[in-house]
Amino acid sequence: MNELDGKVVAITGASSGIGEATARWLARRGARLVLGARREERLRTLAEAIRADGGEADYQALDVTRREQVQEFVDFATRRFGRLDVLVNNAGVMPLSRLDAGRVDEWQRMIDVNLMGVLYGIAAALPLMQRQGSGQFVNLASIGAHAVSPTAAVYCATKFAVRALSEGLRQEVGEAIRVSVISPGVTTSELAESISDPTGREAMRAFRRIAMPAEAVARAIAYAIEQPPEVDVSEVIVRPTASPF
Repeated sequence: MNELDGKVVAITGASSGIGEATARWLARRGARLVLGARREERLRTLAEAIRADGGEADYQALDVTRREQVQEFVDFATRRFGRLDVLVNNAGVMPLSRLDAGRVDEWQRMIDVNLMGVLYGIAAALPLMQRQGSGQFVNLASIGAHAVSPTAAVYCATKFAVRALSEGLRQEVGEAIRVSVISPGVTTSELAESISDPTGREAMRAFRRIAMPAEAVARAIAYAIEQPPEVDVSEVIVRPTASPF
């Protein structure tokens, strides 16, 4: 039996990278998708491609830093498919820099997207899942949630926080709702394009030489979702074999 077949999965940050790869991977396995991101044209193109391949997908423009938009996204998914089985909190940014560079606006952006975006997703979807008596959160953390490196202090702080709040949520919701954390190592994506600091950009350029494809993370997400209801995959770390971290 395919445990993904027919499941309604909403994905934030779905217009590129891990989000896009996850959408394509889950659609091929029968999941019904609702895609969210700021770049609506990319979402439209992705949804059309999934439908052309025989899958089910719809989309809505989404800025996860806006609580009302996250609520509207979850409500849209519910109206479209009648329920929401999984929320993949994937949207993230990574403008790396040393703390003494003082890029406070970038720190705030990481907190707003990487942490508050996940919390807004939980706030929107948890009451629905409690009413359904089932559901799953898949929260994207990072290898940076396990180890800190220069230029990544604030980014890692947001990802450590995602792990902490995910574990707290898991303990609070009981057996009806599952909570999974996926912690990728360096992955092919557009995250590095948000790095404006020269030192951070150079450090990431060297690190990304061993990047794994986004589909590798998509497979890990699918693994967590496709387990039977009584099994909660609490965390998966997936990284390039050659990764030193």
